[in-house]
Amino acid sequence: MVLVVVFCCGTTLFAETHGRGELPEEPSPAGSTAVPRKSESPWVLEARIRKYVNSHTSYEFGNPFPPHQVPLSRLEFPLDSIWGGLEVRRSFNRFSAGVEFLTSFRDQETGRFKDSDWDDDAEPALLTIYGETNCRLEPSYQVRADLDMQVADLLGLSGRFDLRPVIGLRRQRFSLVAHDGAQVDVYGPGVLLLPGDSIAFEQKWSQYFVGLKFGYDFGPKFGLHRLKLGTQLDWGEVDGENEDRHLLRVGNRVTTENTDGHAWHGMLGIVAGLTKIIDLGLEVDYLRIKSTGTHRLQNDLFDLDFSFSNGVTVWSEQTSIIVKLAYRF
Repeated sequence: MVLVVVFCCGTTLFAETHGRGELPEEPSPAGSTAVPRKSESPWVLEARIRKYVNSHTSYEFGNPFPPHQVPLSRLEFPLDSIWGGLEVRRSFNRFSAGVEFLTSFRDQETGRFKDSDWDDDAEPALLTIYGETNCRLEPSYQVRADLDMQVADLLGLSGRFDLRPVIGLRRQRFSLVAHDGAQVDVYGPGVLLLPGDSIAFEQKWSQYFVGLKFGYDFGPKFGLHRLKLGTQLDWGEVDGENEDRHLLRVGNRVTTENTDGHAWHGMLGIVAGLTKIIDLGLEVDYLRIKSTGTHRLQNDLFDLDFSFSNGVTVWSEQTSIIVKLAYRF
């Protein structure tokens, strides 16, 4: 509601005082040396490379039967990988809208997958089974779309500042395969080797966010046409879907999770204007997601199909570094 009021009030004030056309040159606050706002090319096309570091997506669930220990099982999938794609952005005077599409590079190993179980009902706190395998990223993608509005001038800030409420959505699809590892059971004979593919995992996140962008234009610096600092902080509601196929189990064993929760996202970036129309940028990005919901277990060989919600949690931490090259036109 607050965001809608800000958008509506800003649009009304601008229309009443200046009508249609370019943003006005606002006077600088007392004592400021900031330059007036200048119009820029309305279109920006960016090539983007994203590198995930120390990132994962994980889930766990509890025992639906007594003694109801939580967790009963936990699976942790690494996400360290490289992605590439494009973002296109269009400015409409006070507003701007953008769409980003990224896809994973082929044939990537993301790290070590971890699988842990606490399945001794007599000692529910005892880790009974632990396994690690390699993890392969299959073709995956992510999409983001957002709309923001410049309000810095409405608050009396100079033309060097960007202050933009933003709304948008993100959608992520991760496809991962655990393969070629080993497992240890405290009650078993020793190390059990797991050659080949063992788990095929697919995850989808849909995020609807609201937040704030802040930026500052330092102007020409160090021989550059421009030097800009930008940040973004947003919060959103998320819906999550998991599908997990245990390829080494007897029968067609499939588990799924349907969850909802929230996500926090932050970004810090810098953009250097190499020429009037070419920018080079660097960003550090962090996204944390946490959700809860239901777990469903199916195995058609044993006519098994039941759902429960005890201890079902899905979470993801995604830290990435982004290099981008932008063309203005």
